[in-house]
Amino acid sequence: MMRTLFYRWLFFLSGLIILALGFTMIIKANKLGIGPWDVLHVGLFMNFGLTIGTWSILVAFILIIISTISQRRLPQIGTFLNMILIGVFIDIYYFLIPDIPSITGQVLILIGGIIVSGFGVGIYVAPKIGAGPRDSLMLVLMQKTGLSVTVVRAGIEITAALIGWALGGPVGIGTIAVALLTGRIVQYTLPQAEALLKKIIEKKDEVPPVLKV
Repeated sequence: MMRTLFYRWLFFLSGLIILALGFTMIIKANKLGIGPWDVLHVGLFMNFGLTIGTWSILVAFILIIISTISQRRLPQIGTFLNMILIGVFIDIYYFLIPDIPSITGQVLILIGGIIVSGFGVGIYVAPKIGAGPRDSLMLVLMQKTGLSVTVVRAGIEITAALIGWALGGPVGIGTIAVALLTGRIVQYTLPQAEALLKKIIEKKDEVPPVLKV
């Protein structure tokens, strides 16, 4: 049981750190446009200071409050860790990764960021420790409206991008690419991560054969 918990948490935390790296790579491709939520975070950063990671945490906290009030129950601990770790590691990676002035470099880091974030989502979701604040809001709206996940997710991301764009956040072809491609990558990475986690847990839980004397 303890081994199972250990590997589930290992996948969860590793996935969040990888996801933050992917987000930051996409943010560094700001000339092409960035992910819908990060358009909002960058727009808030440009107008009110603080850091992009801090705004990621603050926005996520507001979403958690909305979800908590709507569902009348506290979210899982994984939701709070998602909120904090994503924001903290975005700031760390943003400091470590240099700005990329060339268009070729921007295209490459955008593509890399989409792939890396897709893997991060698959790895952190696989152990089912807790949905992220944005996914929690999506689930609430699905329950309230009866609309499909595609419609609700698109509506939320378009709203976030429009608010961010009004604040001066970078919207472009990269924003569309992130919205369209990330889900497709997760469709591949999530079952792969689930299968790998299951394989690791089952292997560790195997009872070693008794040696005959």
